[in-house]
Amino acid sequence: MRILALTLDLDDTLWPVLPALECADREVDAWLRTHHPEVATRWPIAAMRELRAQVAAERLDLAHDFTTQRQLTMQRAFAACGLAEAPVEVLWEIYYAARNRVELYADALPALERITARWPVASLTNGNADLERIGIHAHFHCHVCARDTGVGKPDARIFREAAQRLGVAPEQILHVGDDPGLDVCGARDAGLRTAWINREGKPWPAGLGAPPDLDLPDMTALADWLERSQGGG
Repeated sequence: MRILALTLDLDDTLWPVLPALECADREVDAWLRTHHPEVATRWPIAAMRELRAQVAAERLDLAHDFTTQRQLTMQRAFAACGLAEAPVEVLWEIYYAARNRVELYADALPALERITARWPVASLTNGNADLERIGIHAHFHCHVCARDTGVGKPDARIFREAAQRLGVAPEQILHVGDDPGLDVCGARDAGLRTAWINREGKPWPAGLGAPPDLDLPDMTALADWLERSQGGG
């Protein structure tokens, strides 16, 4: 397999996302308790999460747009308390800032530096990761996200958009990610080669068809494989 470029998932590939998401929920809740206690009382964190899930289920047209899903959730929460206008911009900035205070896996940045020194890499995400806020945007050729593209993984169109922006044929791109369905199956069906970052050493799910081209424990193993098998990029 000759690899000329990579696409790279972010959440749970370069950092664990759950701690940041939980922190973001807590900071929004704390702001509401100070400025709108009636909303915080009616919608504690667990209830707010259920409301967001309800919004997502009702608005399938927004499946690719987590930002708008969350903003609609806030609007509904305030409306349910008899408040016609929600401070959506303020709440979103609180959430977004906390959501992007991530802690990279120890292997992630050193491996990313090794890889991006030799191969162009496009970030490819369904989520709200902000590479500039996180401080790693300089390592990426481009950033491809579901909200801007109009579709999310595993839809083949988001992978093809990344290939077009990289200027490389799909079969010469290695997509790297942690999720068997969204990342591996999505990229495989779009014609890309695939690397599964399998930090917990799980078996490949039997119902998902052909396994990935690479099953790797971390980003260091990916950088090692690229340098060993692909030479100078």
